[in-house]
Amino acid sequence: MSAWVLPDHIADVLPSEARHIEELRRLLLDTARGYGCEQVMPPLLEHLESLLTGTGEALDLQTFKLVDQLSGRMMGLRADTTPQVARIDAHLLNRRGVTRLCYCGPVLHTRPGRPHATREPLQFGAEIYGHAGLEADLEALTLALDCLRATRVADLTVDLADARIVRALLAGVPLDAAALARVHAALAAKDASELAALTRGIPAASREGLAALLSLYGDQGVLDEAEKCLPPAPLLREALANLRWLASQVEGARISFDLADLRGYAYYSGARFAVYTPGASDALVRGGRYDEVGAVFGRNRPAVGFSLDLKELVGVVAKPALKAAIRAPWGEDAGLRAAIAELRRSGETVVCVLPGHESEVDEFHCDRELARQGGGWAVRPL
Repeated sequence: MSAWVLPDHIADVLPSEARHIEELRRLLLDTARGYGCEQVMPPLLEHLESLLTGTGEALDLQTFKLVDQLSGRMMGLRADTTPQVARIDAHLLNRRGVTRLCYCGPVLHTRPGRPHATREPLQFGAEIYGHAGLEADLEALTLALDCLRATRVADLTVDLADARIVRALLAGVPLDAAALARVHAALAAKDASELAALTRGIPAASREGLAALLSLYGDQGVLDEAEKCLPPAPLLREALANLRWLASQVEGARISFDLADLRGYAYYSGARFAVYTPGASDALVRGGRYDEVGAVFGRNRPAVGFSLDLKELVGVVAKPALKAAIRAPWGEDAGLRAAIAELRRSGETVVCVLPGHESEVDEFHCDRELARQGGGWAVRPL
């Protein structure tokens, strides 16, 4: 095998795509800043027990592990940034009241999330700590939608669910972690026969409620049907009421519901959302409430947020027109060099043509050139 062949599901990002990704990164961070989010930059590498503490345990199989040559301790390359941001909120900032944080950086996965996906997503996310009310859920969802709109993604559909619905149906049912994971997987896959087999021995009300979830997806009528066919547990009714309120507040996007949707990491504790657009193979954004995320770090703060992969987003966003550049000759003339420097200071891209390369392909599509005019240098159209 050639030494320069990359591992499966790992790829270089070439200039035109890298330029587009960087433009999107800046746009998303600026959009989050407009909501009062402060940017943080957690390290790519941490002690394994920190990365996989508490809710991070769900990431164990997705985390690359190695031994630190300085300490001999096990290290991990992050597979998700949320546990790190929770640690920052709990241990380093330790603020009272609401904290809004955002981030953008690579994460690494041992396996791709689905066929043809990268194992090195460029994860952007925003999180709100310190407010337990639905106002924070709505703000996170609104920011996620505004981020997509800022990149000119159109025709958005918000799919809503709530982790408390399944939790209410299974309250008091003795299932170990492995059995619970299989039930969650059967619900997510809408596998009725597998779900029936897994729940054969549990109380009838729970079994019938879980089976009903498989058909509870679609428009607003889903919530009406759920109120009729699911048990009248207070937690379940609260979850349905919250979903109804959130749906009523969202503007500029279609709303759908899937009450059996349990995809994603295991730390969601309340309302969850996913945002779709035609042309994307999966949800562009996933997020929701995960109030327990900071408990293992000593601060059990309310938390809600979302994340997306810029490498996936760039595949569905129309590529913007390249900002035209200016071509300039290479030379030792002081006036030429001063003119080039002034143009660059003003925000222009100036590409100097090195000697002997005048006929090479212009990757920046220069539409002007810097040419001698009279006793100085001036920009003129090509």
